[in-house]
Amino acid sequence: MSEDILINVTPQETRVALMLQGAVQELHVERTLSRGLAGNVYLGRVARVLPGMQSAFIDIGLERAAFLHVADIWSARQHDGAAPLPIEKLLFDGQSLTVQVIKDPIGTKGARLSTQISIAGRMLVYLPQDPHIGISQRIENEAEREALKGRVQRLLPAEEKGGFIIRTMAEDASDAELEMDIEYLRKTWAAVTQQVKQRPAPALLHQDLSLAQRVLRDFAGDDTTSIQVDSRENFTRLQEFGARYMPSVLPRLVHYTGERPLFDLYGVEDEIQRALGRRVDLKSGGYLIVDQTEAMTTIDVNTGSFVSGRNFDDTIFKTNLEAAHAIARQLRLRNLGGIIILDFIDMENVEHQGAVLSELHKALAHDRTKVSVSGFSALGLVEMTRKRTRESLAHILCEPCPACSGRGQVKTARTVCYEILRELLREAKQFNPREFRILASQVVVDMFLEEESPHLAMLGDFIGKPISLQVETVFQQEQYDIILI
Repeated sequence: MSEDILINVTPQETRVALMLQGAVQELHVERTLSRGLAGNVYLGRVARVLPGMQSAFIDIGLERAAFLHVADIWSARQHDGAAPLPIEKLLFDGQSLTVQVIKDPIGTKGARLSTQISIAGRMLVYLPQDPHIGISQRIENEAEREALKGRVQRLLPAEEKGGFIIRTMAEDASDAELEMDIEYLRKTWAAVTQQVKQRPAPALLHQDLSLAQRVLRDFAGDDTTSIQVDSRENFTRLQEFGARYMPSVLPRLVHYTGERPLFDLYGVEDEIQRALGRRVDLKSGGYLIVDQTEAMTTIDVNTGSFVSGRNFDDTIFKTNLEAAHAIARQLRLRNLGGIIILDFIDMENVEHQGAVLSELHKALAHDRTKVSVSGFSALGLVEMTRKRTRESLAHILCEPCPACSGRGQVKTARTVCYEILRELLREAKQFNPREFRILASQVVVDMFLEEESPHLAMLGDFIGKPISLQVETVFQQEQYDIILI
């Protein structure tokens, strides 16, 4: 299937859309002010060692200290099978340490670190501290795995003490391309070690590639028909980067110069808006409801107006099959991670359950992120996990609603009226003003003037003070104030 990559670049952000047969499959956003940190190498300073948690906080120059667990300290591992060394014997406060970010800061959590450095190239990942040569699990043929391992070992310089992980892109690579990747990675590491000797902690030693460059390195493949970039400056940079590391991609790299914005032309802007909504309509008339919370994401499948087949069971089955593909696409599109609960429409037929689960596995096979799916539970739910490596699309583009503070609902105008009446009674018992004035939104004031006017008049008689109303146009429905005059 033909795949197209669209790269929209502005001074403030870079956006990438991966298209498959004209439909958006993935969206990636990188903002200049909050560029992802995963892959960056820092010279950090140990801020605090926590023996009870076997972890430490490391200052790498960010707003929040980063987190390092003993399991991610390379020198803690005992290669003779003994238990790992405790963190208090490895680190001390004020110590300088070369670390790499393995997980971006998410929410209130700081970045996750490791002292085992890995630098990714197109075909290989360099492990300067580990002489091991590993191979991507996606390369399944055992003979091919051994052949690739042998090729890389033959190409390594005699003085090389580090190791490599062979990526899937290496399957069709020539010896010259592999050698070029090895040389690039070794030079990059040499520059890092040189800076360690010259710079004080905390300091950034190596920054991962930009989003546009990573797209060329990681996403462009044999199925990629075109890579369109709407910025001349970035098109030139990508040409230079491609000429050095991946010449085969250059013929497909195109500078888009059309008058209509690139994302508008392919309907990506509309897709982004839909990806931020709760409801996802299916072609059959059914729909999904996607709810993202701090702990997990739930996806509910509904038949909606879809009626097909000889009976209702057939309708449910067809809706669930379509939903399986839609769910896999939404996970990639919205970059949903962590625990995900799928509530398919209940199916009594065990064969139908197996077919839907099989279709879900098939649809998830295209996902570049690691996923794990369990079968149907006793409650008819499918539990799955998807590795969380960066913020979801909604967390990047949105913030909690100021009206409901992220609850997804607001108090009714009647509820707010009753809160105000209770507050007035409390105020009347403590103070003795000439008049009480209620400042509230238009809808709340209207409720007081109409349906709740008897209750407001009764309270006024009870406290023996006049009560006036004033509309505050900037107030949300739940906001109000009581002024003592």
